[in-house]
Amino acid sequence: MPAPLDLPGVPLTLWSLLQAAAGSQRIALVGGAVRDWLLHHKHLDPWRGLLDLDLVIEDPLAQGHPAAGVRVDRSSPAWRLVEHLSRLGHGVSVHDARPHGQFGTVELELDLAPTDAPSEREVPVAPIRLLLDVASARRETYPIPADNPVVHFGALEDDLARRDFTINAMAVDLATGVLLDPHGGQGDLAERRLEFLHPNSLRDDPTRLVRAARYGARLGFMLSEESRGQAARVLATWPWRLGDPPALAPAALGTRLRGELELLLERECWILALHRLQAWGGLLLLDPLLQRDQQWPRRLSWGRRLGLPLMVALIAPAEDPLALAQRLQLPHRQQVVVRQFLDLTGRLTGADGPETATSPTTAWHWCQLLEAPGLSPQAVALALACGLGPRRPLLRWLLRWRHLGPELSAQDLMASGVPKGPVLGEQLRRSRQERLEREPL
Repeated sequence: MPAPLDLPGVPLTLWSLLQAAAGSQRIALVGGAVRDWLLHHKHLDPWRGLLDLDLVIEDPLAQGHPAAGVRVDRSSPAWRLVEHLSRLGHGVSVHDARPHGQFGTVELELDLAPTDAPSEREVPVAPIRLLLDVASARRETYPIPADNPVVHFGALEDDLARRDFTINAMAVDLATGVLLDPHGGQGDLAERRLEFLHPNSLRDDPTRLVRAARYGARLGFMLSEESRGQAARVLATWPWRLGDPPALAPAALGTRLRGELELLLERECWILALHRLQAWGGLLLLDPLLQRDQQWPRRLSWGRRLGLPLMVALIAPAEDPLALAQRLQLPHRQQVVVRQFLDLTGRLTGADGPETATSPTTAWHWCQLLEAPGLSPQAVALALACGLGPRRPLLRWLLRWRHLGPELSAQDLMASGVPKGPVLGEQLRRSRQERLEREPL
């Protein structure tokens, strides 16, 4: 067969091996690898490297059958491909194969012997390890906007039609080496344009707007005028508003939105990506106050320097950050930090009335406040990132004061005759207090 793609770091023999393992079933390389190859070879973009290779197998006998809940066993086309690869030989070995998701998908680590290595070499050449995601072709519909889709097995063309952008809806048929581009992705690549695949793309899954910001930042692409119009229409009727019971939002939406935002904050040029998302109105997906917020670059930069989860730093100024954290289903420990931050904010600003505000006058008083039960260094770091409270004492506590112990150790005090027990504890406390009261504010 013709070599479909000359991808850096991927031996050309891989394609014929995959086709041999697929047998009579149609198999194609899809998505990001095809897009990046065209950008590199046709449009002369720098090669950005591959995280993995996405493959889709078409099973004519399964088309039309429900796909949800399929077990990854011998009946799965993806698993059959793994078994066939294991038996092929020719320098290929399956290092690891793991079921991935609930639709018969397998994540596969493959070791492939270099084809250009001499047969007699003093130092053995290590095999090339590749990560493959293998899935059965599927089609999907969204009876309820933003909820999980109803999925059935389908043809390769159905699988391409369920994707997010035209530039990601291209494939290379491994049997023929033919590039499949049913939605005009090549034209949008040439124009460096992000185009949603169909008019209901965002209604079906609003988190695709976050994905657009990620791709836009990484590839230097802009959202098309038509796609921006679609975003404006969806956001204008966005059903998940502040104060609504969480149960009104589709169950899967919070998880997907959190996942897309975490990818944006962890893997991309997040400052550029968030600027784009805000310019498109996309922070309305979280909270109207965050859409109007202009301080997030400083806040997130400080959050990163102080070791905070960036998601926590992002949502902190929301009208109700704890409710938002719960809707996004943030990890429990992050929700705890948000709750502690709100408690600390109330103490520093007197949110429950001026009489509740505290104004410590010594380092010792600051330690008593910030080391009270129910607070943590991360909550103080979040207050600093948000610019709340007097900056200098909060920063000095975080970096220095909380690490200062009593000047005299327990051993020193016992050697001077102080007995163990409550008296010793009180002496240690006084020793630390005296040391901290000499610290400059």
